[in-house]
Amino acid sequence: MKLSDFDYILPKELIAQHPAEKRDESRLLVLRRDTGKIEHRIFRDIVGYFNPGDLLVLNNTKVMPARLIGRKETGGKVEALVLGLAHSEEGIEHRGEYEVLLKPTRGCEVGSKIIFCNGELNTEVVRIENGRRFLKFNCNGNFEKMLDKFGEMPLPPYIKRETIDSDIERYQTVYASKGGAVAAPTAGLHFTKGLLEDISKKRVDVEYVTLHVGYGTFKQVRSKDIKDHEMEKEYFEIKKDVIEKIRNKKRKVMAVGTTTCRVLETVFLNTQYAGRRTQDEQGWTDLFIYPGYEFKAVDGLLTNFHLPKTTLLMLVAAFCGRNLLSKTYEEAIKEKYRFYSYGDVMLII
Repeated sequence: MKLSDFDYILPKELIAQHPAEKRDESRLLVLRRDTGKIEHRIFRDIVGYFNPGDLLVLNNTKVMPARLIGRKETGGKVEALVLGLAHSEEGIEHRGEYEVLLKPTRGCEVGSKIIFCNGELNTEVVRIENGRRFLKFNCNGNFEKMLDKFGEMPLPPYIKRETIDSDIERYQTVYASKGGAVAAPTAGLHFTKGLLEDISKKRVDVEYVTLHVGYGTFKQVRSKDIKDHEMEKEYFEIKKDVIEKIRNKKRKVMAVGTTTCRVLETVFLNTQYAGRRTQDEQGWTDLFIYPGYEFKAVDGLLTNFHLPKTTLLMLVAAFCGRNLLSKTYEEAIKEKYRFYSYGDVMLII
């Protein structure tokens, strides 16, 4: 399957630079897979698409304010994106080491020292692997607290503006609780607490999983044949109660976002979980979903409009069919929907 099959042309003015004024007033495109019918709604109308007994699953990861501006000892400016604690291939933490993307990388070799936050947060490059730097921070107090104090929200590169105060709230879901992501699970940005209460009142089960979105979400697919692409591993957690509810196929499972979808499909695809007594699960997933994949757990998908040639777009194409997705995106562009992280959203049922 060719990478060019997942390309499309988007007018630049449709790339959302700011979120909708109110979360639940973004536009909602509803796509029915069986008929191809498209409906145009406002997000708060989503309540009407749930039935009693449905299961709504959301990703409760929390975005770290992981962007830091510093300088090298030689004086040059450095921008850092902290990806998280460094891990071995087996998932074991390298105590005190953090994986970081630096820009520029020139002069940031092993042993180089970088000064952040007027000297309150300093670091040294301890190793380099695949172009990424691994740093040890020398700071007084908890590193995560220092990020909260000095870090900025790491907005995606297609948002061409500086981070502002409102991004701290708006580039975060209202139910975010477990810190560890460098990008938001954007389909969840449209929910308000009141809207989730309205959904629960319809006797819809609302549950949560965790997948810490990594920088791989922005990683370009460079293979002409998409099957040659390798996903980066991301950490996930899911409670046994959620697994058990999904095993009861009398209910429809609605996944909020591609991240939630990948957690659910990882658990139900992996043979090590088959026939096993239900228990809490955690680990790392590099599941790559593209057309031809047979979904095991998810019946409905809520997802933003994604960049061309991305693994996110390929997952959505797998869920509804590439041709139908192409026609739907053409309709969304014609109707001037807003695209990407701060844009509008589509519900596929």
